[in-house]
Amino acid sequence: MKVVQVLPALNGGGVEKGTLEVAKYLVDHGHESIVVSAGGGMVQQLEGEGSRHIQWDLGKKSLLTFRHIWAFRKFLREEQPDILHLRSRMPAWVAWFAWNGLPITTRPKLVTTVHGLYSVSKYSQIMCRGEAVIAVSETVRDYILKNYPETPESNIHLIYRGVEPAEWPYGYQATPEWKQAFFTEFPQLEGKRLLCLPGRLTRLKGHNDFLDLISSLASEYEDVHAIIVGGEDPKRKEYAQELYQRVEDLGLEQRVTFTGARRDIREIFSISEIVYSLSTKPESFGRTVLEALSLGKPVLGYDHGGVGEILSEIFPSGKVTLGSLSELSEKSQVVLTKSPAPDFLETFTKQKMLSSTLDVYSDL
Repeated sequence: MKVVQVLPALNGGGVEKGTLEVAKYLVDHGHESIVVSAGGGMVQQLEGEGSRHIQWDLGKKSLLTFRHIWAFRKFLREEQPDILHLRSRMPAWVAWFAWNGLPITTRPKLVTTVHGLYSVSKYSQIMCRGEAVIAVSETVRDYILKNYPETPESNIHLIYRGVEPAEWPYGYQATPEWKQAFFTEFPQLEGKRLLCLPGRLTRLKGHNDFLDLISSLASEYEDVHAIIVGGEDPKRKEYAQELYQRVEDLGLEQRVTFTGARRDIREIFSISEIVYSLSTKPESFGRTVLEALSLGKPVLGYDHGGVGEILSEIFPSGKVTLGSLSELSEKSQVVLTKSPAPDFLETFTKQKMLSSTLDVYSDL
C-alpha cells in the first residue's frame, strides 16, 4: 500500500507522535509512507525511519489556504496513493475538496481520525467524512454519534491510542545520575513523597483542585510535596500568576513546586507517589495517564472522558467523581498508606493501535 497522512505540522504532540508511529509501522511492514505537513522538528526522525515528507502548509486557518486544492488534487493524481489519512480539520478540508474532485474509481480510500472533542460545528464535521472514521476512545465515538448522526455507525472504528511498554516499562526507576541532577535543581524535593500533576498551566487542567487537595493533606503528611509539571501558556500568563498567588494565599510555598515544561516526564513519574489527572472538561483520551500507569504508578483522575475509560480498565480504584475534593483527598490518603499498583497494560499498547490501524487500511 501507499499511504499519505496529512496534518498541520510536525513540532511534537500526541497527534504528531501517532502519525510518526503509523508511518514507521507502514515502512517496517513493506508499505510506502508519505506525510504532508508544514514541517517541524520531527521531520528528521520521520525521514530517518523511511517515510517521505512533503512540506506543504495546509493548516493555516485562512480562506487563502483553499488555493492549494487544485495542486493537492494534482499531487494525488501523480502519487496515486491507496489511502489518504486526514488528522486535522483545516488540512482535512483542503484535502477533502481535492479528493472529492477525483473519479470515484481512481481516488484513494479516505480515512479520518477524530483526535479531540472539537467544538460542534460544520467546520469540525469534516473529520467525520472519512470512508473509515477512527475514534481514539469510546468518549470520542459517543461524541461522533451524538453530534454528527449522519455519520454511518459502521464507518466508525474504535482504536485506542497506545504506549510502547519498552518506552514506559513497568516498575521503571530513574538512574542515580538523573536523580542527583534533578535534586540538585530542586533540592526542596529530596526525601519527599511527591504528588505530581502534569499539564500546561491552563484553566482546564484542574490546578486549583490540586492545590485544594495539597492544602487538605498538608497537616496530616509532613513529607508530602506537590509538583506541577508544565509550562506557562503564553496566551494565559494571567492564569499562571493567579496560581502562584494562590499558593501564597494558602501558605503552601514550602509544599508546591512548579517545574516548568520538562522533557523528562518519565523520570519524574518514576519518583512520584501518585500522578493526577484533574481536567475539568473530559479529555478525548489521556496519554499522560496511560504513560504513568504503564510505569506501574497509581493515578487518581476524574472519572469522565478518555481518562475515566483508561482508569476503568487498568486502575478502577483511581477513579474520582468529578469535582469531589473529599473523595480525592480520601483516595490520596489510601494510596499514600497502602501504595496499590495498577495492572499491566494490555488494552492500550502501541502495537495494538498500529495493527488495528493497518487493518482499517487493508479492509478499505
